[in-house]
Amino acid sequence: MTGIILFLQWLHIIGATVLIGTGAGIAFFMLMAHRTDDPTLIAHVAQTVVVADLLFTALAVIVQPITGFWLAVLIGWPINTPWIIWSLALYIFIGLCWLPVVWIQLRLRNLARQAVQARSALPPEYYRLYRVWFALGIPAFTAILVIVWLMLAKSAF
Repeated sequence: MTGIILFLQWLHIIGATVLIGTGAGIAFFMLMAHRTDDPTLIAHVAQTVVVADLLFTALAVIVQPITGFWLAVLIGWPINTPWIIWSLALYIFIGLCWLPVVWIQLRLRNLARQAVQARSALPPEYYRLYRVWFALGIPAFTAILVIVWLMLAKSAF
């Protein structure tokens, strides 16, 4: 049993690391591309971001609750333990932020592509959506950091 728990803990930590690392990386590269105001560069970076989000983030989003649930069961933590309830609530909150972010990233990419094809500047909708994208990222990223803290400080609850 100890080997299974250790393996699940390892997977859970890797999943959290992927969520934090991919989230930070995506935010950094989108911000740097956005600052150039170059539709060609933004379209390229946004395409890469969309792929990374769907490949890495989506996989980690699936792995986290599965490994977390099995760890709780095997270790004997009741699901209604306060730190687990808070973690689940924050996880749902993050998901509610992330789902529109994925759609926004696709839209930002498409708007940048359209600007490239039309040889025009980025439209006002791009800037509006970018602000929403950025605004959703701050509380979502903060929430994932809080979840990691809750996992580490669980004995305090």
